[in-house]
Amino acid sequence: MDSPFCPETGAPMVRAMKPMTLNYKGQSVTFDMPGWYCEESGESIHTGEDMKTSDRQLNALKACSEGLLQPIEIRRIRRKLGLTQVQAGKLIGGGPRAFQKYEAGDLLPSRAISSALVLLDSAPESLQLLRLRESQVLATV
Repeated sequence: MDSPFCPETGAPMVRAMKPMTLNYKGQSVTFDMPGWYCEESGESIHTGEDMKTSDRQLNALKACSEGLLQPIEIRRIRRKLGLTQVQAGKLIGGGPRAFQKYEAGDLLPSRAISSALVLLDSAPESLQLLRLRESQVLATV
């Protein structure tokens, strides 16, 4: 994107990182938000890529508040189980791209997915039950 002009003042905007604070259920997080900023008015413009930053921060804040697994924990457990992201989505749920989105912080895992991962983390041998169930389902199709 070429350097835009401020919609309020008409001044050129500059690419920068500015602190942003998000609040959710009494908790907050402050982070550096990329964007185009007007030094005169304080107005800002954020691209879709910029918005991923705030979306991921909000998802992490919600996960913490709701007791859901954070992306780093989801990745750790999946790797401990020896699964690819596609395999995890198929066996545990969510679909072929779900774990890619969970691990990037783009999508919050459901309580069911978080709970299943916590159980599999403490009893990895239980993964065999999911594999057996999948093979039985495939055999009936």
